[in-house]
Amino acid sequence: MNNCKEWIEFEASGVCYKILNGFGNFDQYRTTFDGVPFAGMTLRLFNPKMKLWSLYWADSNAVVLDVPQVGSFDGHLGKFYARDVFQGKDIIVLFNWDKTNPDVPIWSQAFSLDNGKTWEWNWYMTAYRQT
Repeated sequence: MNNCKEWIEFEASGVCYKILNGFGNFDQYRTTFDGVPFAGMTLRLFNPKMKLWSLYWADSNAVVLDVPQVGSFDGHLGKFYARDVFQGKDIIVLFNWDKTNPDVPIWSQAFSLDNGKTWEWNWYMTAYRQT
């Protein structure tokens, strides 16, 4: 949370599977950073009674499930929130999903130190289907 303006671009490959009769999905991404293999995965579960998604992230660095991001879609835009701790500071994490173009969905992440008044965007990801 230092208002960094440097962006690191990288490519990753991923696969996504529907689970639980469509009430969830699981994806896994793989890439290499500075010659070191990295894997990340998301487990997404939909609660039809609450009409909310819970998104759980884990990666090969920490090897734990992060606190779930909880939220929903309004049309093509999804917003998912969680309270977490980053570098010893209490934060709110925001995931945005934009599926306006379902063949090229865009995901982004931001952190807030002031209970959501301001956001520092720190990750953007564009997904493409392989043909």
